[in-house]
Amino acid sequence: MKQSSGLLLYRVRDGVVEVLLGHMGGPLWARKDAGGWTIPKGEVEPGEEGLAAALREFAEELGVPAPPPDVPDLDLGTVRQRAGKLVSAWAREAELDVTTISSNTFALEWPPRSGRMQEFPELDRAGWFSLARARGLVVAGQVPLLDRLEELVGVGDGAET
Repeated sequence: MKQSSGLLLYRVRDGVVEVLLGHMGGPLWARKDAGGWTIPKGEVEPGEEGLAAALREFAEELGVPAPPPDVPDLDLGTVRQRAGKLVSAWAREAELDVTTISSNTFALEWPPRSGRMQEFPELDRAGWFSLARARGLVVAGQVPLLDRLEELVGVGDGAET
């Protein structure tokens, strides 16, 4: 079973927790918003520690290293996504200018059965979202990670009351 690790940046603005999500790149996700966003994450290499993999993948997928922590990262545990992949995540309170991202790429035959390989960014954009908004955008299997962050941080999710 594939094991991935990710780092979820968060910040608190006017008492509302906001998280940084990346929109999955490539033609299959181009027109999808709901369910097309993810925490920056990727596969753990053999012998690699989970948080180290999360930091490596963050830098690869966003093109910038994760901002250094002021306090220890929050362990959000592990979730199983629909396809069976296990995703472990940590949360770090930090700021990041999302206009500076530049993701690594992957090759895909596109259009299908055309014989033509094209390069696409793993993440084509990133944004800051309240937890309430993020729950409607992120891959369904990652919603429990947002719930755990809210429990640990103990401030609002940005939903209308």
